Formats: sequence, C-alpha cells, structure tokens
Amino acid sequence: MAKRDIRYFGDPVLKSPADPITTFDDSTRALVDDLLDTVQAPGRAGLAAPQIGVGARAFSYNVDGDLGYVLNPEIVEVSDEKHEVMEGCLSLPGLSFPTVRAVRATVKGVDLRNEPVIVSGEGLMAQCLQHEVDHLDGYLYIDRLDSEHRRQALRQARSQDWFWSR
Repeated sequence: MAKRDIRYFGDPVLKSPADPITTFDDSTRALVDDLLDTVQAPGRAGLAAPQIGVGARAFSYNVDGDLGYVLNPEIVEVSDEKHEVMEGCLSLPGLSFPTVRAVRATVKGVDLRNEPVIVSGEGLMAQCLQHEVDHLDGYLYIDRLDSEHRRQALRQARSQDWFWSR
C-alpha cells in the first residue's frame, strides 16, 4: 500500500483507453490499495488507475466520507437532467473549468472477488463517477469543454511547470 505519484496532462497513459481487469490476484489487490491510499489525500474525490500510470480499468472514490473502488466500471445510467459544474482534475492541477455533467449517474462493475458492484450518486458523486470513467476511456474533462474554455484550458496547461512532465 502506498500513496502514488499522479501523472499529468501530456502523459500518453492518460489518453489511452484502459484495459479490462481479467485477473483478481495480489497485484490487483495492491493496485486497489494504492488507489484507495492515494485518493484519501485532502481535496481528492476520485482517482483512476491511469492517473498513477497503470492502464487498468479501475478507479477509487472518496466523496463525502464514502470511500470505495470499482473495477471494470461502465456507466449504465445517467439522468437526462444536466448541469454545469466547475470541474478540475488531479492530472491538470490548479485548473478548473465549467463542465456539463449529468446530475445523477450509476456505474456498474466488480470488486476484488469479481462480484458485481453498483455505485450511484447525485451531485459530486455523479460528477466523480462520470469523470473517472472518462479517464478509463482515455478522456480528460477538458475534452468535454466548449471550444473557448478548451482553448483557455490548453493555454493555461501549457504554461504550468508540470506540463509534459512524468
């Protein structure tokens, strides 16, 4: 178990779809432990495996005291109702932009025993679920921004010390 370093925008692992988890062994347990340890730092709501350099379909969450993880998650339901929220990302530290997200979301996946897991939520939890599954599909929240905000985000990212660093 360890708190892992975060990969930043520009690292190719963040733009590659994550591979499904097919073995549920000690290495998978170690990944989950690292995801849970790393997401517990102050100000963190979610963390996808690619953000710590692992191209596996797994994420952890820490929202309003609810700490957990999902392996092989897929979004199975989102509300028709959308809202614009200020969103940031550990892989783009210091930046946040208005992002349109569904108000409610449900993710289905499995746990370390390959047993079904369903996580649903509204507000911040729904935002977290959508954000982390986006990471696993090879997308960052800036990919969802309107063109003007995306230009601003890219301009600001390029000026940061962490840009393209590993």
